[in-house]
Amino acid sequence: MSDLFDILLTAGFWAATIRIVSPLIFGTLGELICERAGVLNLGIEGIMTVGAMSGWMWVYQGGDLWGGVIFAALMGAIFGLLHAIFTVHLGLSQHVTGIGITLFASALSYFVYRMLLPDATTPPKIVPFQPIEIPWLSDIPLIGEAVFSQSAMTYLALLTVPAVWYVLFRTPVGLAVRMSGENPVAVEAQGINVLAVRTAAVMVGSAFMAVGGAFITMSWFDAFYFGMINGRGWICVALVIFASWNPGRALVGALLFAGLEALQVRAQQSVGAFIPYQFFLMLPYVMSIVAMIIMARKTKYPQALLVPFRRGERV
Repeated sequence: MSDLFDILLTAGFWAATIRIVSPLIFGTLGELICERAGVLNLGIEGIMTVGAMSGWMWVYQGGDLWGGVIFAALMGAIFGLLHAIFTVHLGLSQHVTGIGITLFASALSYFVYRMLLPDATTPPKIVPFQPIEIPWLSDIPLIGEAVFSQSAMTYLALLTVPAVWYVLFRTPVGLAVRMSGENPVAVEAQGINVLAVRTAAVMVGSAFMAVGGAFITMSWFDAFYFGMINGRGWICVALVIFASWNPGRALVGALLFAGLEALQVRAQQSVGAFIPYQFFLMLPYVMSIVAMIIMARKTKYPQALLVPFRRGERV
């Protein structure tokens, strides 16, 4: 037990937690934006895979890092548009469409990767985003090394949380998005195109998801390989429920999961001889499920979530 407490007091543990939480922040905020507008996007796992592959491939083919991030976001927005066409405009099942997007996007990513790099036997590498130490702040014991010695994409992820909160809860655009997920009839009565709002929200949210995938290949690792998203998209869906569709609480939930994942890696080294390593591997996911069950009992979800909107019909 003392070994675990020692781990919690190391800067390396918290630095790893911040690094692990960054793609979860992008993915969770993306899903939250979609659901706030009334659309469940279960294509997140595939969209994150597309973002991971496309952003990395952009850089591998000679592009710059920020260009790779923008390209990944663009690809995510395209798949978001595809999802919106089926769910928002045609009113098809959001569950079935989302799973279809995940399967299609994942398979397409692997196909394009093999087409462009048919002879690659080991994942090729790029030069990823490098850590940036913020003067003065990075010298603070423990906190400085953990928070203020990260890559630019990590800083972007942390700044995105208050930005999304502000847009959703303090701007007319955010009000339109939220009401599209709560009472789209009232939005239509104000002369606002609900279908356009939902479509835009899904595209923006999907772009966030793809950037989360790009973080993994361009800031966390330096290569793309099959299966590297490893269920993080589904974790983001659970985190939205845990957070009750609030960006601030989403950050807390993401930090909890990331901390458990960082802890399980280090705990295996400390007490792995006594406890099977599989226990540590499942621990973050089990705790996420438990937390989601507890929070879901008192969660107030958007009233028009999963409900197709058709002009002239009441929800």
